[in-house]
Amino acid sequence: MTEVPSGSEREGRPVVQAIAAVAVILGVIGVLWAQREIFPPQDASSAPVACSKSTDRLPARYVSGARLCQALNRPDLPALLGTPGEQAETASGSGDWITMAGGTKIPAPDATVTLKTYSVKLSASYDRLTVGQVRGLTDGARRTTVLGHPAVVYSSPTVSIGFDLGGGKASTGPGGTARCLLVSRHAKDDGKGTFEIAIWRQDDVLPDDTALERVAEQVAPTVPGWDGN
Repeated sequence: MTEVPSGSEREGRPVVQAIAAVAVILGVIGVLWAQREIFPPQDASSAPVACSKSTDRLPARYVSGARLCQALNRPDLPALLGTPGEQAETASGSGDWITMAGGTKIPAPDATVTLKTYSVKLSASYDRLTVGQVRGLTDGARRTTVLGHPAVVYSSPTVSIGFDLGGGKASTGPGGTARCLLVSRHAKDDGKGTFEIAIWRQDDVLPDDTALERVAEQVAPTVPGWDGN
């Protein structure tokens, strides 16, 4: 069973994530089927997977899905998640536009790495929303910082995807809860771009916020566009 983050019907960044999640499902469903359902998981002694070839349709001024996958698919990711005995089983990225209800197109590059226990998604946002604005739009959000940059942690429901190998059909339904961390690229919350990291568990147990913040602290500074000043 594979899960992807979803979101509620509201304005702002959570909606962008929900729409992007649906687009990702449609774009990579065949790849996930092949990697997670047809082929057995790798054993602990084999090498972790490399990022699959990314479909990037965004101009060069935006970070690519391939670059996000490279940043996220790091050797120490299992240890950062608190599962050091595991390793990446699938890793993919994509860079494309999503179209909002009013017809506005927003770049939405992202990458996802799956392990036995966790899945992790890294995305870049160019919607000009500040972290503070997103916090105001999201119920139960918790303010925090990542290496001095304003950030917010919140929960988002996920969508569960199942495959019927005999009938060749896919089904979707409610999944577990993802914990998401949105962080400003700049030390000032200026609305000039954010990165978001979301983690969710394959067993639907609530993810560990400490693990989420460890991943964010190590991954975010390696993505092009992060301002370390």
